[in-house]
Amino acid sequence: MQAELVLDARNGTGESPVWHAAEQALYWVDIPARTLNRWHAGEGHAQWTANEMIACIAPRADMPGEWIAGMESGLFSLKPQADGTLAAASLAPVEHAAAAMRFNDGRCDRQGRFWAGTILLDMAAGARVGRLYSYGRGDADAALRMDDFIVPNGLAFSPDGRTMYLSDSHPTVQAVWAFDYDTASGIPGNRRLFVDMKPLPGRPDGAAMDTDGCYWICGNDAGLVHRFTPDGRLDRSLEVPVKKPAMCAFGGAGLDTLFVTSIRPGGIDLSDQPLAGGVFALRPGSGIAGVPETAFGT
Repeated sequence: MQAELVLDARNGTGESPVWHAAEQALYWVDIPARTLNRWHAGEGHAQWTANEMIACIAPRADMPGEWIAGMESGLFSLKPQADGTLAAASLAPVEHAAAAMRFNDGRCDRQGRFWAGTILLDMAAGARVGRLYSYGRGDADAALRMDDFIVPNGLAFSPDGRTMYLSDSHPTVQAVWAFDYDTASGIPGNRRLFVDMKPLPGRPDGAAMDTDGCYWICGNDAGLVHRFTPDGRLDRSLEVPVKKPAMCAFGGAGLDTLFVTSIRPGGIDLSDQPLAGGVFALRPGSGIAGVPETAFGT
């Protein structure tokens, strides 16, 4: 289970890894660099730059080759260009709860709706201005579903799509909640505490789901990725050689590799974690595989 370095990417904030099965390639973003990245075992690394920070992505089923993305001012459709840029078309502008905000974690539910949360750029302020939105194919606007978050994170959906998971990464919260999810309406309810991570190593960050219905979440600041069973029990913790793993995603031909993106903090001594900001691969264990991610507009 030793982590393998996939790419010494040196990302400021590597986030939203997504395995593209048709291409057998991993995509992810570096938020402060405003880049969409692609890695393929035989073709290496490519990247494209946007005009705003990109925080979360999902492939578009209705427009192959394009991505839906949560950025600074709203939701956009992104199309990689040959010159290394991203053509961006606005889908749903968002009026944030405060100035200097952006989107953060996001992904599609099993029906192809895109979900994403927003945060204040100054996360240390601890302001509860974060919101959670959903957006479906044909929608005119992004629907506000929940608010009163500091750093909404850890979005995931159970294999049958009937349970939604969501965390708040801020040090004062460090909670993961589960919701009953109405797959027809796309509305969550019956919010309940799934895991209190304050007693555990690492703050809850980005997450992934396996076919057993277990929830994998990065333990930011602890260099760990935790697996929780559907009843909220900690099953195992896997190590990565950096302190700030940001988000994980299952990929590879059998979806049995867990890819992990990470953060490279600025202004501190990194001699004890020179690979900070890299992308890593873990073998989570025999018989464990991920659930394929649903594309937007499926």
